[in-house]
Amino acid sequence: MPNAHELILNASPWVRRFAPLIPSGESVLDLACGSGRHTQLLAQLGHLVLAVDQDITAVKALQSPLITPKCLNLEQTDWPLSGLQFAGIVVCNYLYRPHIDHLVEMLQKNGVLIYETFALGNGEFGKPSNPNFLLNPGELLALAARHQLQVIAYEDIYVDQPKPAMVQRLCAVKGGLKERIPLQFQA
Repeated sequence: MPNAHELILNASPWVRRFAPLIPSGESVLDLACGSGRHTQLLAQLGHLVLAVDQDITAVKALQSPLITPKCLNLEQTDWPLSGLQFAGIVVCNYLYRPHIDHLVEMLQKNGVLIYETFALGNGEFGKPSNPNFLLNPGELLALAARHQLQVIAYEDIYVDQPKPAMVQRLCAVKGGLKERIPLQFQA
């Protein structure tokens, strides 16, 4: 089991770059949190983190008063997180289209969505290769447009770290935060 420092070092550079935009000390959702690498980072930044996944064994081991692990099936017919609101939502390496619009609905005004997952073409490099788990070109931009999110940064690229993959990444804000964002965060 990696320690907290190792988890943070393993956090996605995309998430590390944009997590500081989430309003300080607010509640954040780490959806499909896995080992807790982003959960730990967000807690270290002072956020109250709801860490959700089907297996929360690794996140339970983090034992922080800022982290609430919750075991949920995210692919059931009814969205299991209805009615909750967050200042930030982080999603990495996970896609379930039937509920993707619920994420934006759960963002508070000025809330930050940080999303990064595999994109079409990834099958050339390995798993996932099923198109049901791969974003189509511009799919995250379309999500942002549907909900009038301000796009801070977007990429649809090949990466070679931590392994060769096609990924799509988005950082977007619900509301009028863009004028308060430092230039180094703007695309």
